[in-house]
Amino acid sequence: MKQSIVILTGGGPAPGMNTVVGSITKTFISKGYRVLGLHGGYKGIFSKNPDYTELDFLLADSIFNRGGSYLIMSRYKPSTKDFEDNFNLNFFVENNIKLLVTIGGDDTASTANRVAKFLQEHNHKISNIHVPKTIDNDLPLPLQRPTFGYESAKSEGARLATTVYEDARTSNNWFVVCAMGRSAGHLAFGIGAAAHYPMIVIPEMFNKTPITLDKIIKLAVSSIVKRLILGIKYGSVMISEGVFHELSSDELKKSGVTFSYDDHGHPELGKVSKAHIFSEMVEKRLRELGLDTKTRPVELGYELRCQYPSAYDLVYCTELGIGVNQLFNEGKTGCMVYIDHLGKVKPLYLKDIQDPVTGKIPPRGVSLESDRVQAIINNIMHYITENDYEAAKAFLPAPEEYDFKKILNW
Repeated sequence: MKQSIVILTGGGPAPGMNTVVGSITKTFISKGYRVLGLHGGYKGIFSKNPDYTELDFLLADSIFNRGGSYLIMSRYKPSTKDFEDNFNLNFFVENNIKLLVTIGGDDTASTANRVAKFLQEHNHKISNIHVPKTIDNDLPLPLQRPTFGYESAKSEGARLATTVYEDARTSNNWFVVCAMGRSAGHLAFGIGAAAHYPMIVIPEMFNKTPITLDKIIKLAVSSIVKRLILGIKYGSVMISEGVFHELSSDELKKSGVTFSYDDHGHPELGKVSKAHIFSEMVEKRLRELGLDTKTRPVELGYELRCQYPSAYDLVYCTELGIGVNQLFNEGKTGCMVYIDHLGKVKPLYLKDIQDPVTGKIPPRGVSLESDRVQAIINNIMHYITENDYEAAKAFLPAPEEYDFKKILNW
């Protein structure tokens, strides 16, 4: 029987998913393999009747530059009981599958290793290679290489954030914008920097003080007042949703939000409008201070995940897809495909980036020490400093409480 490979996608979508799938398909069918695309993520492997499509060149060619994911995605995480009772071993045997390709985050990669181990224990040897993706850019790839989808999401986010900023300038209002990023502020900071937002709030900025709602509000007000001193009545505040992820239980209660959680134990932040919550809190503080500045909320999240990939990700994801074939031919397994800064394809093993105690992959945060980040903080963002105290007294009873660096304990 002809040898096959199977591809599945897990987690949430990112621009470039179809580029990876299309590139893998084109490469492997040219080598004589069947390529099966599994729908529903890992659900298909634990189903009696897996929903899959045999991918050919024409299908791959029609989807490789599209947004979204042709293969239906899922956050399904199989339990130990699922492995014992529901694993569809026949699917792998009857289709002579030699390689499992998974596209997703660290949870998807970890489960791939469990699947490969289970198959080996049942005398069906299979390789597994993972393609890391997330628009959050928080997987710790070496040399700060981005995760695929990030550059496309940032580009679209910057386009939308720029139109929001233009609305603020046109109407002399302020907008509070929240961008996706579960545990790192790469997307929010990248979008905010590209659109020249006068205030950007990301979890990494609270490296010397706990995150509280009051501090977030004060950072927003600091920017608004600084611009009033400069005679500017408009602007936008960019806040990473990751600050919500880092709030304590008491602080979350203060927000009035009750979160639901996904199968991996992560709060489902996408179900809640963080921008609305922060906008209401900021406007309430402004009224208490006697300032008539109005704020409007804008959420940037799902709008960024399924857009068409940018040229950067079209090339990057094509390289990743071809790289899967290269690593497979080299006999590599249980690894992620990685393209270094010189364009070399290399395997990256989970054990090399996992915490040795917890087994979790620590998220890669924004490096506050980098010149790139400091340039934005020190030259583009607007906020109260000690030099502004006298002028700020016209708007604030205690300007020092809204001093950017004092709020963050920098």
